[in-house]
Amino acid sequence: MKEMTLTEHLEELRKTLINVVIILALSFFVCYGYGEYIAEFLLYPLRNSLEGANAGQIVYLGLLDKVMSQLQVAFWTSIIISSPVWFYQVWKFVKPGLHSHEIKAVRPFLLIGFIFFCLGVCFGYFLVFPLTFETLLSFGVKNVQATISLKDYLVLSSKVLVFLGLVFQLPNILLILGFMGLVTKYSLREMRRYVYVGFAVLSAMLTPPDPYTMLGLWFPLVLLFELGILAVAVIVHPYLARVHR
Repeated sequence: MKEMTLTEHLEELRKTLINVVIILALSFFVCYGYGEYIAEFLLYPLRNSLEGANAGQIVYLGLLDKVMSQLQVAFWTSIIISSPVWFYQVWKFVKPGLHSHEIKAVRPFLLIGFIFFCLGVCFGYFLVFPLTFETLLSFGVKNVQATISLKDYLVLSSKVLVFLGLVFQLPNILLILGFMGLVTKYSLREMRRYVYVGFAVLSAMLTPPDPYTMLGLWFPLVLLFELGILAVAVIVHPYLARVHR
């Protein structure tokens, strides 16, 4: 493992950030060109729920709303689409700080990280969105019509999908931290109760005031954390024991 000065670390960080910005900029223009199709894709779960409940319509409130919403959707979508490339850039920055055996161990989890990111996006789109929309539309006073802002919905849904994609990186992050010696299966088990409470608070903040929807987000978060603990116990501990024998 090559020792680097603080200045060299900062220079590498600067190069990594520039590369990430370039990658996002290029993917942004591609996503903007397909903005109409992406918007239709994001609108599908909401339209389904609205039509099923006969509960309202999607509107735009300003002349620039369509343009602004397409710009923001293109930005957030570019983060998702280009994630394998900027994941690789982040890996190149982290790699010099790892030992050779740590590099060999962590490298396969780059692919796993992308898979988990996609799983998080799919979880949000196919499960969280329909459950949340149905709950919100059926909540409270009946026989009223919803008028939903196109811009607000598209921006919010894009952010939620990116957020869930990042949240689903939890097992991967725990594995990397385990290989770096920052966490063990014992330390993770000790903080389990606090993590569960934190997940409960986060789920309550991100979901409607409905216990079923909240549990629908809380349970996968707990499952991801437990999967991370299991991976650290089964993969990291035996591997490091063989290396340091």
